[in-house]
Amino acid sequence: MFSNSDLSQLLFGRLSLEAIPYHEPILVGTFIVVALGGLGLVGAITWYGQWGYLWREWFTSVDHKKIGIMYVILAIVMLLRGFADAVMMITQKALSVGASEGYLPPHHYDQVFTAHGSIMIFFMAMPFVTGVMNYIMPLQIGARDVAFPFLNNFSFWMTAGGAVLTMMSLFVGEFSRATWLAYPPLSGAAYSPGVGVDYYIWGLQIAGVGTTLSGINLIATIVKMRAPGMTMMKLPVFTWTTLASNAIIVTIFPVLTATLVLLALDRYVGTRFFTNDFGGNSMLYMNLIWIWGHPEVYVLILPAFGIYSEVVSTFCSKRLFGYTSMVYATMVIALVSWLVWLHHFFTMGAGANVNAFFGITTMIISIPTGAKVFNWLFTMYRGKIRFETPFIWVIGFIPTFVIGGLTGVLLAVPPADFVLHNSLFLVAHFHNVIIGGVVFGLLAGVQYWFPKAFGYKLDPFWGKVSFWCWLVGFWITFTPIYILGLMGVTRRTQHFEDPAVQPYLTIAAIGVFIIMAGIAAFVFQLFISYVRREKLRDVTGDPWGGRTLEWSTTSPPPPYNFAFTPVVHDLDAWWDMKRRGYDHPLEGFRPIHMPKNTGTGVILAGLSTILGFALVWYIWWLAALSFVGIIATAIAHTFNYNRDYYIPTEEVVRIEGQRLAQPAGGV
Repeated sequence: MFSNSDLSQLLFGRLSLEAIPYHEPILVGTFIVVALGGLGLVGAITWYGQWGYLWREWFTSVDHKKIGIMYVILAIVMLLRGFADAVMMITQKALSVGASEGYLPPHHYDQVFTAHGSIMIFFMAMPFVTGVMNYIMPLQIGARDVAFPFLNNFSFWMTAGGAVLTMMSLFVGEFSRATWLAYPPLSGAAYSPGVGVDYYIWGLQIAGVGTTLSGINLIATIVKMRAPGMTMMKLPVFTWTTLASNAIIVTIFPVLTATLVLLALDRYVGTRFFTNDFGGNSMLYMNLIWIWGHPEVYVLILPAFGIYSEVVSTFCSKRLFGYTSMVYATMVIALVSWLVWLHHFFTMGAGANVNAFFGITTMIISIPTGAKVFNWLFTMYRGKIRFETPFIWVIGFIPTFVIGGLTGVLLAVPPADFVLHNSLFLVAHFHNVIIGGVVFGLLAGVQYWFPKAFGYKLDPFWGKVSFWCWLVGFWITFTPIYILGLMGVTRRTQHFEDPAVQPYLTIAAIGVFIIMAGIAAFVFQLFISYVRREKLRDVTGDPWGGRTLEWSTTSPPPPYNFAFTPVVHDLDAWWDMKRRGYDHPLEGFRPIHMPKNTGTGVILAGLSTILGFALVWYIWWLAALSFVGIIATAIAHTFNYNRDYYIPTEEVVRIEGQRLAQPAGGV
């Protein structure tokens, strides 16, 4: 006979009422705010009867443009969550000096900084980059969609499922306290017996499947679906950086998947891959996680470099200086990115020869990066510069990123790294590169391509307010953190005994609140631009005077992107078309073959999220049931032959007639 406790364990595993952190007032307050906001959103959608529309037109869509927009929306939501963690951390540091203990207990602080890193990299930066690539790249190469439209939908929902599972840890159980890279032995069962590391493992595994499949999809699209005449050396630079970024993705994310599988085996079945006894080695984990981790930085920064290249060329009214060198620099960065991982643990005792090799490769990778900076500067030289909102992000990026790169070269010197590797100097360097490089680039891309996606520009005033708050707030935040790092103040610290550090931390906290104002200005910019969209509307295909092929279609583009597949004759395809007097054909429209929407991606991702939750809490019957559901749904999908539909000729004529009635947008 089963006792009540045995039955409860069978049904619910480790899950109980104690898993709900009702004793943490901060979490309770957060839960109330999130719950009220969620109920309000659900109520509004229900009141206006929009659930059917959202399901048909968005959730089940295989249109790369809508999927790209959903990626960006997910990224912005996770930015708000991850930045809230940053505010909590820096406020705790500023308050917790000397006799004061601050307001976050150590166990809660450790969860906050682990969640901050995990969310910002995996669920903010990665979806943001993937969303922009998804939307723009097919338009730049003259494709009607990506190579595998269903796979694109599935990839997005797997990423969203990983984000949902990670967010659930805020209210059911806890998140990992083992840093955002989950180093053993801290992430092992002996030191982290709770569910936090398990949330981390399965949230990342689910999202990682989506990222890997998306990488394969985008590579196949670039290789196989380019417009006639678009040779590889006629690809826009953003498409080249997309190719390089996804080439890195498909080689490193399987390594991350295997690493987390081994860590899960250590935790679930008692293997000893990463223990320091019974033949294991925790340094094996360090090598594996950083073989993924450092190329991941270039996964994020290379598409941002592509965005800067497009923006600089457009707003200087010049062809990009040194196109060929930009392409080679991009691919060299991608290649060398696999050869620098060990600089993250120079202090492990590998020896002078190993440290020298990785120090040299780290310095080598700065050379093609520096070449890019000079190309952007030479593009600006004697150009007709227009200081529009997208361009000022480039102006802020260049000095910010160069300083971040120089501090990275300093850390690549093993003797210097021995002093600085565990200090706040490293934290400042990393944020210098990610914020000054990746985030600035993504925000520039949003400002630049927003009229392409929605048919109206974003309000320029609030865009500039957001930029200045980001730029000023960044330097006010991280300049004192650089100084503290040079003073030897260590990172991952919840409390400081020395009161001399408090003024620096207070200044840093002020900077974070200025950045918060920048984020608020960006959100308000989206709102006020929507309200004033008729005044800001620009329905031409070319609102900024861009040079690449995506501007040759309307803003926003029709479902099929191009009624006639464009033929490319020059590197700057749209510029060349306008020079040649290109116009849209007046006749010859035919039905257009397009992929059909499907809900299978949503179902598979939902079942995967349930599987992850069941594995976190050891609810084995639910894990088995959801796994069987995944297999059955996947098999059923293979028999779904009704995936395609045709946009009839009269619909193409109507849409193209509207396009012809619009102004063409001059050079």
